[in-house]
Amino acid sequence: MEITNKKKIAIFASGNGSNALSILRYFHSHSRVQVLAIISNNENAGVLNIAKSYQIPTYIIPRKEFEAPSFKLTDFCSTKFDLIVLAGFLVLIPATLIAQYPNKILNIHPSLLPRFGGAGMYGKHVHQAVIRAAEQESGMTIHLVNEDFDKGKILLQKSCKIEATDTPERLSEKVLLLEHQYYAPLIESFLLAEG
Repeated sequence: MEITNKKKIAIFASGNGSNALSILRYFHSHSRVQVLAIISNNENAGVLNIAKSYQIPTYIIPRKEFEAPSFKLTDFCSTKFDLIVLAGFLVLIPATLIAQYPNKILNIHPSLLPRFGGAGMYGKHVHQAVIRAAEQESGMTIHLVNEDFDKGKILLQKSCKIEATDTPERLSEKVLLLEHQYYAPLIESFLLAEG
């Protein structure tokens, strides 16, 4: 399965995996990039079924393992990845992993950071907070990961207008469309800019 001249991606996901699916579709027959692993902290995550349908190896790493001071990704899977992509991964990335992959971990967040980011701000919680705050627009942010939730260098933001009739569920659909449209192409350009 591994083709050494291709850039290698690991996707970290905790849930159903709609962004992971979008990324897998985008890179499925790519000549220079391939997804080589799906890693989750949740043994019941829907993303694991998506990985199976694409014949991508999966690894379950319990949260306590991630948070261990001695954590090394290579203890679980032997591949050295060119990029780690977070796609709805609900565990804070530990400093040990950031040190192993400096500026090589991307995340996508369903708001226009720095607004509505931080611990506990994920999924529906973000959209509910945005609607409660009577914001005029929301969107998505793709950023590098550092040791604080949602505070890494911003690489791309795209926005959508919030209508007076929008519910958190409707806003979630709008933002997810942006995520699916822009995440995989940004991953591609980020990886291939390195040569």
